[in-house]
Amino acid sequence: MKIKILAALLGSAALSPAVAQAAELNLICSADVVICEKLVGAFEAGHSDINVNMVRLSSGETYAKLRAEARNPQTDLWWGGTGDPHLQAAADELTAEYKSPSLPQLQDWAVKQAEVSGYRTVGVYTGALGWGYNTDIFAKKGLKEPACWADLLDPGLKGEIQIADPNSSGTAYTALATLVQIMGEDKAFDYLKALNKNVSQYTKSGSAPVKAAARGETGLGIVFMHDAVSQTVEGFPIKTIAPCEGTGFEVGSMSLVEGAQNPDEAKAFYEWVLTPEAQNLMPEAGSFQIPSNKAATTAKEVPDLSKIKLIDYDFAKFGSADERKRLLTRWDSEIGGRAGQ
Repeated sequence: MKIKILAALLGSAALSPAVAQAAELNLICSADVVICEKLVGAFEAGHSDINVNMVRLSSGETYAKLRAEARNPQTDLWWGGTGDPHLQAAADELTAEYKSPSLPQLQDWAVKQAEVSGYRTVGVYTGALGWGYNTDIFAKKGLKEPACWADLLDPGLKGEIQIADPNSSGTAYTALATLVQIMGEDKAFDYLKALNKNVSQYTKSGSAPVKAAARGETGLGIVFMHDAVSQTVEGFPIKTIAPCEGTGFEVGSMSLVEGAQNPDEAKAFYEWVLTPEAQNLMPEAGSFQIPSNKAATTAKEVPDLSKIKLIDYDFAKFGSADERKRLLTRWDSEIGGRAGQ
């Protein structure tokens, strides 16, 4: 009798909602891993019925992964990273159309990102491109502060600059597209060939160059300015610069994956991360972008875009798969990550 009762109890427990297996969410995060972990932890704390499997990949790597998995998607949601690869994924219909009810709460640039993509992506944050340099290294070596793109060609900076590879990094692709828009394509590639003589390494991650500068491994990293600011806030001798000729900017984005295995869980995270409460967590993780929700608080350390000469960045053109492929093919042929040559 006792055995039968125990079996019955076990059977009822197996059917009980309290012990039902939690739902899954497969998330790729293309921002800094610290903010990725912060958001996932906060989401799971408020959604105990969803387990998030998070992988950190650069935006270029994520785009390639979604293409490779198009027939059998293993990813449900892609959060963060520059908007260009998100737009490319949208054009390839790798991501799902979704008009969020939260759109009226978002900044115009975030909504525009959604409109341009046919509502297959949305803006979650923005920030301008620039660089951060190690003031101690520059002082020790007697180097002049570089205020403009042209200053980065100073022969005294040979071996002192790092920038990511645009094939893997959305940050570096934004830099490539920015220079093309400022200078014209041929002059931009002439500039990049000259800059290459001063580059010590092309990194995989967009934020890695300024982290290397913070550690004293290089003098300067070309990055989004908020990535440089985060190193300063952590106490490193990094000064952030917005180039005098003008600069581009990113609209960090978020996309639901077409054919996702867990679409409801993905939408739950999608809507939660657009709230001001979620976006206000970002500075706590050392992330100093401008948030997309109008009611979110912009940290005082965030670079003031009104004081930066921003170009009219053509997201539609440079976010197209054909244009990206063409520019990267030329970069591979003429620069190819051969640092210092």
